Amino acid sequence: MQQGVQIDLISEERLSALTSMEKIHMILDNVREGTIVILEKGLDPEEQSKLIEMTMHEILPDGFNGIEIESYPSRDHAPGFLQRLLGRSVPESRLTVIGPANQLRMIRKDKDIISAWVSSR
Repeated sequence: MQQGVQIDLISEERLSALTSMEKIHMILDNVREGTIVILEKGLDPEEQSKLIEMTMHEILPDGFNGIEIESYPSRDHAPGFLQRLLGRSVPESRLTVIGPANQLRMIRKDKDIISAWVSSR
């Protein structure tokens, strides 16, 4: 058996073929197995909220410690007036890193870099 940490890089094309719940279940299943998941295109705000909600329901009973999640927005600037008027005040995220809370620690996040520390089990 190999030792180390598995990292799955999931393309935007793969994600776009899944429903919101399929994305969330895929992410949670992988993270529960100890895999670090990197999404080329992040989850929308509703999907991210649902992922966190579902994670909270699964913490502790079987030793699952939860998730660590970090992403950065697709734009460097604030949304314009029209976007705010249409209710799009939260920009979609691009690259998103998700992993088991007991293995992944986000050290730093800037507008164009996410630094993380990953430990093996």
